[in-house]
Amino acid sequence: MAAPGRVVLLACGCFNPITNMHLRLFELARDHLERTGLFKVVEGIISPAHDKYGKKGLVPSTDRVAMAQLALSTSDWVRVDSWESEQKGWLETAVVARHLKRQVQNKYGSVVDAKTDGPSRKRRKTRHNANNRDEPVGSSTQVASGDVQLKLLCGADLLESFAVPNLWSDEHIKELVSEYGLVVISRAGSNPEKFIYESDVLSKYKAIPEAEGKCAVPGP
Repeated sequence: MAAPGRVVLLACGCFNPITNMHLRLFELARDHLERTGLFKVVEGIISPAHDKYGKKGLVPSTDRVAMAQLALSTSDWVRVDSWESEQKGWLETAVVARHLKRQVQNKYGSVVDAKTDGPSRKRRKTRHNANNRDEPVGSSTQVASGDVQLKLLCGADLLESFAVPNLWSDEHIKELVSEYGLVVISRAGSNPEKFIYESDVLSKYKAIPEAEGKCAVPGP
């Protein structure tokens, strides 16, 4: 059996301010991914949005970054990255992911895209189930142990925002789900499986459930 593939989790957002639930999302995602035996989460990254994101009541990014750094001061695996907040203006999530993918590549070496495993590696579909509303539901490709894959960590609300007119471009949605993959934390009352089924782009990249009653979300 191949060694677990390494994963870096990326969470983008305002973090206005960062809360214990934000940190809990990382713990839930790591526990769930590693419980499959297919993955080893080596790092978590929080990327606060730029001040020009335009959300009402958004405090200055310097304060949001500082608060996040303070909240993570005792964490040995989740860190804050201020690059996004330091740019000249607001950036789309896909643009931030591209930058951090290069950063991760420089740190860990080879980075695997969700849509390709490289010339000599074979992809295998898998599913993540969600019997508990507080557990992440998702799917991912088994990655060779020498590689690392960047995945976007988000809540069900971000997944559902893909349907908001003019908020996301189809190209960026496709890029995020095909080249990175999503780890989605469900919440009470949310139904990510139904939402994915109704989306042509998301359903194209969802995993094939291995058992009846199991829920799958987009990923490689």
